[in-house]
Amino acid sequence: MSGRALLMWDEAVTQYDFGSEHPMDPVRLALTMSLVRAYGLDRAVDVVAAKPAGDSTLRLVHREDYVAAVRAASADPRRADQAYGLGTVDDPAFAGMHEVSALIAGQSVGAAEAVWRGEAAHAVNFAGGLHHAMPGAASGFCIYNDASLAIARLLELGAERVMYVDVDVHHGDGVQAAFWEDPRVLTVSLHEHPRTLFPQTGWPEETGAAGAGEGGAVNVALPAGTGDAGWLRAFHAVVPELVADFRPQVLVTQHGADTHFEDPLAHLAVSLDAQRAVQEACHELAHEYAEGRWLALGGGGYAVVDVVPRSWTHLVGIAAHAPVDPESVIPASWRDEVCARTRQPGPARMTDGRWPVGFRDWAEGYDPADRLDQAVLATRKAAFPLRGMLA
Repeated sequence: MSGRALLMWDEAVTQYDFGSEHPMDPVRLALTMSLVRAYGLDRAVDVVAAKPAGDSTLRLVHREDYVAAVRAASADPRRADQAYGLGTVDDPAFAGMHEVSALIAGQSVGAAEAVWRGEAAHAVNFAGGLHHAMPGAASGFCIYNDASLAIARLLELGAERVMYVDVDVHHGDGVQAAFWEDPRVLTVSLHEHPRTLFPQTGWPEETGAAGAGEGGAVNVALPAGTGDAGWLRAFHAVVPELVADFRPQVLVTQHGADTHFEDPLAHLAVSLDAQRAVQEACHELAHEYAEGRWLALGGGGYAVVDVVPRSWTHLVGIAAHAPVDPESVIPASWRDEVCARTRQPGPARMTDGRWPVGFRDWAEGYDPADRLDQAVLATRKAAFPLRGMLA
């Protein structure tokens, strides 16, 4: 296995653009890649571009009629069919939508192939992580579900155990749905509680299809307002035990940056430093249990200047085994680019001033009156016994 990490990048992914009024501004991708370059991380990884996902690949997850509907809306946005979730407020149709969505999906699929074949230990596609797209519909800013497609490709190549860990603020509903009945895939999602956030799914009781799929989905529904210590406590109370039990051959992780306290679309209060800590934890778990095979994806994140580029640059650095010092001063050249592109000053350091972030380990006991602990316990009680594990 190559010790080098792959960074999947094609400038054309920045054409995934729902319009100037939409929160998913593609400048977040351009600024992330610029920050990666400013830190020289593009020399610590192999930067490659995969081909777009073709129809046969897309059909590993998506229905043929849906792909046809995306193609039609892509050729003429006026033909967008809202029955497929296209042409909506969340997912406006735009010219070239199919092509750029297939390109992003192709980067995740190509990354999965490289990791499985031992061509790279780790691979990152921060343009990916579009985890809401369903087999037959667009949803939540997501047209094609690249995370599901990457996992489906791994299964096609012979993987028998793939674990998906999603720490976006929104429930990873599309990936859960794609593998609801498949015991080869364990999906784990930590997200804001469905009572207070889209897509209103991801309850602890959602544990997979009865029969072979039972216990194949694990959901941690976090109370609004959860901050660093609670978020890390919940992650470490659930994820490492599941990884140790499942022993995945590949670990696929989704790192939406919208858990951040500055994000305008959600209600958690997590810092950049806690996001970095979870990225490091995922990296370590991949080495400990999956022979280092790790595919890391981006996801949501709508504080497009202050948060997303820093969070995903940390992710690239960790995957490259060249982590960026949280205390480092961000290169002035990047801040100048931020100002030129957005008329905003841009952050000065790679930290929110909370590094290193502490938390209380679950093994030290729990407080039955604490809302965060109640959420963790609900997950453990619902899912762990189905896997033969102690709650």
